[in-house]
Amino acid sequence: MLSETATERYHVSVDQVKTFCEQGYLKVEQLVTPEEVQEISDHSMDLMYGRETVEGIDPPPPGMSPEEIEGRYLRIHMLHHKHELHERYLLHPRILDVLEVLIGPDVMAMQTMLFIKAPGQPGQGYHQDSYYIKTWPDHLCGAWIALDDADEENGCMYMQPGSQYEPVTFYVQAPEDTDEHQEGLTEIVGIDRSKEVSVVAKAGDVVFFGGHVKHRSTKNRSTRFRRSFVSHYSNARSFTEWHGGNEHQILARGKTHLPFAAPQFDPTYDPEEKG
Repeated sequence: MLSETATERYHVSVDQVKTFCEQGYLKVEQLVTPEEVQEISDHSMDLMYGRETVEGIDPPPPGMSPEEIEGRYLRIHMLHHKHELHERYLLHPRILDVLEVLIGPDVMAMQTMLFIKAPGQPGQGYHQDSYYIKTWPDHLCGAWIALDDADEENGCMYMQPGSQYEPVTFYVQAPEDTDEHQEGLTEIVGIDRSKEVSVVAKAGDVVFFGGHVKHRSTKNRSTRFRRSFVSHYSNARSFTEWHGGNEHQILARGKTHLPFAAPQFDPTYDPEEKG
């Protein structure tokens, strides 16, 4: 369950807004409590080891080693349609408090991803999230909850500050270094890595970043996990065709003139009351 702290409204400062506008991303330290981090972390391991079952996530076959079990999944998409916990953290009140300020008071919740980057697993090459999730106007914003301390050794994120003002590029290719970056995905061509900044985060920190921001992550070269719970949002008055259109996206805060979905696991949820 969400902690009592989660119901305490988070007030975004002017300096934080300035940082987001100038850099394209903002790290809010300890926005999620240690108890909440522990809940998601325990859940991720329960999924991996088959102690908790969800449609589409097969339990490990008998005889698998812990290393094999923990390396089976790098990321799990869209479980908020199937599991209450994922929907609950997609709609985490303090995360929505920040988003209200960064992208507007009307917030549409669109995507969840649980990353379980075990030792040895690759990162993802440079990309922009708006390449994949298109909204008009484009107010896409990610919220990346660190479930473990993330640093250069275990594969933290790297950002290109200021790239939020660049258009979405379609000059992409297969990753050149498939040891560093996951095979089967694309990466942006011609990135100047001298401009990148590593985003080191502690468990419980949340990194918000715009959909045009060019970012990547690297291989986990440590003996530690680098787990994260990542959600994507846009302004609820933006039009989208992504994943069935607006009628399939949850209205998390405020109002909209467009169709929207209600949370599946909380029938009493009121987006106007939550603001």
